Amino acid sequence: MITEMNANSFATHSLNDPRISRILSAALEAVNPAEAVRRHLPKLDGKVHGLGIGKASIPMLTALAEAVPLSSSLAISKHASSLNSNLFPVLVGGHPIPDSRSLVAGERVLEFVSSLSKNDTLICLISGGGSALVTAPYEGISLEDMQTLTSLLLSCGAHIDEINILRRQLDRIKGGGLVRATKAKVISLILSDVIGNPLETIASGPTVHDPTTREDALAVLKKYGIEKQIPNSITTFLESDSLLSDIEKQASRFQSQNLIIGDNKLAAQAALEQAELEGVHSEILTNELQGEAREVGLLLAKKLRDEISKRQRPFCLISGGETTVTIRGNGKGGRNQELALAAVNELRDLENVMLISLATDGEDGPTDAAGAVVTGESARRAESLGLGAADYLYRNDAYLFFKQLDDLLKPGPTGTNVNDLVFLFKI
Repeated sequence: MITEMNANSFATHSLNDPRISRILSAALEAVNPAEAVRRHLPKLDGKVHGLGIGKASIPMLTALAEAVPLSSSLAISKHASSLNSNLFPVLVGGHPIPDSRSLVAGERVLEFVSSLSKNDTLICLISGGGSALVTAPYEGISLEDMQTLTSLLLSCGAHIDEINILRRQLDRIKGGGLVRATKAKVISLILSDVIGNPLETIASGPTVHDPTTREDALAVLKKYGIEKQIPNSITTFLESDSLLSDIEKQASRFQSQNLIIGDNKLAAQAALEQAELEGVHSEILTNELQGEAREVGLLLAKKLRDEISKRQRPFCLISGGETTVTIRGNGKGGRNQELALAAVNELRDLENVMLISLATDGEDGPTDAAGAVVTGESARRAESLGLGAADYLYRNDAYLFFKQLDDLLKPGPTGTNVNDLVFLFKI
């Protein structure tokens, strides 16, 4: 977890500068979910119930349980953790593809919130990953159908906001469904993992009015040419009149309070401030980084090359956001690793430079790595081992490439989740 991190959490073959490790640590510490809950907790009266959904649910709900006597509570997370110390029950769901555990969690969540009365207050602690960890498809749509749809959307390069349009239309919890299922007053404290912090997209907006329609969902399928590959049950459902009416959706709009308590901007700003303390001149380039990971990686590497002659060293340029990967090969990796791999040849032979791409949750794609580190020596080192960066990129096999260079970042699950950060260093 974040509180256990030290300089060694980020150590790789190439990353052995404690200044850089402290900068990375500062970014994650700034979005410590427990501290964020403590800072933003409102004054509460009467019976209070806590529900945590997402990768940061356990530390968030722990902070709430320690601050407020809870009448009941429940957390749904990607990992079990010793952090909760039996303060509340924890269910584990599947991620990034929902599984049978996600289905169980979805039914448990609906039972939990529907048992509350109008005199109760429900504090929802929402973080990224919640869309897959908790699922409750409408009747006629099976778990297998949702798994097929999710896999297709993840592999075709769809953006997270587009994926969550489909999820909101097909799930009883998402798109304000949680609010519709309870009589309690709902207050949501939200850790954002989505560019621009659109409330309806974070964990697919269980406590937020859904501004999109079934036509929008069908348009996403058509955009990526996968409408004929998805299960018939989903197409039939989206084309039917069985979805909630606009009036029913509107009913959830005014029944909850939603507050963002941490995001990518906060993490990037903390990294910048730590860099300045380390004597490293810094600038945040953007918090809206998006696009194909391999294209973004090349552009950022060129940016680093171009800035070397323009800036006083040492310097650090910080970008935040979330890229996508269109899977073409059969390799292993994630968007941060692929972004880094695309930068290898562009940074060839540059002295004292480093590109670091980091998933703030500590998990990049279906791997145990959070990202990777690239220096001006990476291309030469790879070639000495018989590795070609372009070949591995073609196969979407960034994990194996960086594993052989010993330059995978492996801090472990961090307990937070606010998108990705990319650092460009000239030391």
